[in-house]
Amino acid sequence: MHHTVKIMITDAEIKSTFHVFKQLRPHLTEELFIEKVQRMQDTHGYNIVAIIEDKTVKAAAGYRITESLAWGKYFYVDDLITDETSRRQGYANILWEWLLNKAKEYHCEQFHLDSGVHRHDAHRFYLKSGLDITCHHFQMSL
Repeated sequence: MHHTVKIMITDAEIKSTFHVFKQLRPHLTEELFIEKVQRMQDTHGYNIVAIIEDKTVKAAAGYRITESLAWGKYFYVDDLITDETSRRQGYANILWEWLLNKAKEYHCEQFHLDSGVHRHDAHRFYLKSGLDITCHHFQMSL
């Protein structure tokens, strides 16, 4: 199978990833999704990368490169999703390698992501892929 890994920039490209993002972020509507992504691109350097095969998005990730006093320059993965009909076909590994290479290309010191406590399959993948659990993330709704 021939696939393309592509950074999604235009509104049409971003919109083409919505059906995959919706599986991880069910609270989003398509209109809200595009609006939020555009705002995050402008204010936080957010990017979406996708694997496209036969003109269909099979997997996607949202990421940004940022900096903090604690971690220095780091690569943060906000979202990582394989379409539910395309799982266990190696797309996550392809995307993962692309993300790690991009982090190295930008000379990031660390690679980070947060994952919901209930996402056990994702946790197995992250641990197998070399990530360590290094902190607890706390939150409250306001």
